[in-house]
Formats: sequence, structure tokens, C-alpha cells
Amino acid sequence: MHAQNGVQPFAHRCRVYYEDTDAGGIVYYVNYLKFMERARTECLRDLGFAQSTLAGEGLLFVVHSAEARYHAPARLDDELLVSAQVIELNRASLRFRQQVRRAADDVLLCEGQFLVACVRADNLKPRAIPQALRTAFAVLSSPGTSKAGE
Repeated sequence: MHAQNGVQPFAHRCRVYYEDTDAGGIVYYVNYLKFMERARTECLRDLGFAQSTLAGEGLLFVVHSAEARYHAPARLDDELLVSAQVIELNRASLRFRQQVRRAADDVLLCEGQFLVACVRADNLKPRAIPQALRTAFAVLSSPGTSKAGE
């Protein structure tokens, strides 16, 4: 799973469980969003930041918008690789490009983009992403993705 810009995206491994599937044994479409949410959370953890700690410090990340395209079905017991790559880093938001691939054959199952906003925990108003987080996210982003004035 290589990024076009040469930066290797974060990848999270997960397995499809019975609860993730519909009556036909195929992953129910909304569960791909859950897999991608988990990958973003694990990506943040991999960078040294736990969402529970950030929330305790008054900072939350919330999904502003989501876009998903489905290419092929995942099935019960499939192992998945779910990537998370920052493609845009703004003052109070970031955009992730994500893919879900079957680990056994690297087939693209689903891909999407998510605009995630940084907000204050007490009133859910936008707030600037702290510098330590910006620096960490910049490692995951492609060159030139940061938009200074936004």
C-alpha cells in the first residue's frame, strides 16, 4: 500500500467478525466507516496521542464530512488492512484519505475521504490543532498539503 507521494500511510489490521456482516455474510456497508474510524484512532495513538487523554485536555476530533466508494465486498473472517493518510492539514481541521484492502490479496474494497475538525470539548466550537499534533500529523501528510491560513 504505497502513497502516490512516497509517504507510507499508516495501516491498521483488523478482522471481519460475524457482527460486521449482513445475512449474506458480507460486510454491511456502514461498517467500513467504523473500520476507518478505528484506523484514524490507532493512527493517532501510533503518533503518541490517545483520544481519551486529548478529551481530558478539552480537545476532540469530530467528523465533519465523509465520502466512501465501495469496490468489492469483504466477507466473514477476512483480514483487512485499513490505511489512514493525511492529505490536507489546516488550522482547525485535517482531511484523511483512507483505503480498506483485503490483506490476503491486496484487493481494494472501499476507499474514502474524511474531513475531521478539531473542536473544544466543552462547547464543540472549532479550535486550532495544537502544535504538537500538527507536527505529528505533518509526518503523515504529503509535501505541500498544509494550508497555512485556514
